[in-house]
Amino acid sequence: MTNPLPIYQSLREWMDVFMHRSMRGWMHFARSSGLSMPQFSILMQLQHRGSCGMSVISERFDITAAAASQLVDKLVQAGYIERDEDPNDRRAKLLRLTESGETLINQGIEERHRWMNDLVNHLSEKEKSKVSEALGILTEAAQQFEDKQ
Repeated sequence: MTNPLPIYQSLREWMDVFMHRSMRGWMHFARSSGLSMPQFSILMQLQHRGSCGMSVISERFDITAAAASQLVDKLVQAGYIERDEDPNDRRAKLLRLTESGETLINQGIEERHRWMNDLVNHLSEKEKSKVSEALGILTEAAQQFEDKQ
């Protein structure tokens, strides 16, 4: 069932455009870097949540430990991830981004945001102000909603 209020339609339309554009940007950047989307997603996971073990990667991406290990091995060989000993369990390894991995992710973020910069440049000052205010309201509401979850 769809909600007839204009705000729902507007938000859904924006979300569809944003997600399509955002994912297309990530995929293009990942491919140009020689990485698959699963590999790039692992790098993003480590950048966003910090170091973690292999089991977290396999659980987060719903893949087998063997598949996670293969993806991580390629990222280690490329110099984007390092394996460190887990101080809580000497048998386990923690994965973390290297400086090269951080640089790559930051380049991807810049590439992903580039289209938004172009979009904003097409707006009038009045439109920019309206959008900024509306997004501020949505961001604050989303953060409050997230805190309650």
